[in-house]
Amino acid sequence: MNFLKAEWRKLAIINYEINPEVLQPYLPKGTELDFYKGKCYVSLVGFMFLNTRLLGLPIPFHRNFEEVNLRFYVKKKENGIWKRGVVFIKEIVPKPALSLVANSIYKENYHTMPMKNQIDEKGDELQIRYSWKDKSWHSIQITAENTAKPMEENSEFEFITEHYFGFTKKDDTTSEYEVCHPKWDCYPVKEHHLEIDFQKIYGNDFTCLNQQKPISVMLAEGSEIQVKIKKYIS
Repeated sequence: MNFLKAEWRKLAIINYEINPEVLQPYLPKGTELDFYKGKCYVSLVGFMFLNTRLLGLPIPFHRNFEEVNLRFYVKKKENGIWKRGVVFIKEIVPKPALSLVANSIYKENYHTMPMKNQIDEKGDELQIRYSWKDKSWHSIQITAENTAKPMEENSEFEFITEHYFGFTKKDDTTSEYEVCHPKWDCYPVKEHHLEIDFQKIYGNDFTCLNQQKPISVMLAEGSEIQVKIKKYIS
């Protein structure tokens, strides 16, 4: 059964390599870290949530909004098959009701902050900017070519975007939910600019990202998505 239907569009994805030991305290029971070519990734992702419907119903004033999250990549073996998914460190949205629903039902770590977005198409160039505010403004900005290209098989982009489960840790309990969507096209990125203090937003464990350059920067077109009802697995 679908819990949520929406569109995720214009996903700005900033990837960092991180020491796996940093992520161990956040790892849900029954899952293990998923690596790409021996590297452990954490990603800062900003995108638009559009045409959102909960249990088939549109929610007034809560259909279109920004989200920014920090996530890492895991896998879980079930009946001899690997399920590949993500774990969220924190998800930021602009409306308190969104945080309330997500934290209550999915036990995610949603926080409400003022947010804004800017999406500009200028000829053959596309510029995306997502901003959020605690005491000061933080932002992700990407400039890319305005023609999306198909995903390449076995690419880094495929690894980052082809994780179709969300795993949530709550004490010793793990829950999972499936996210369904087609393969995404990507825009060739020309340049990016970040204004963010990882320590202030995500805590001392992620202060190291303030001194690091991203290992890669991506911009995905996105698609319609469906989020299934969660289930407990341990």
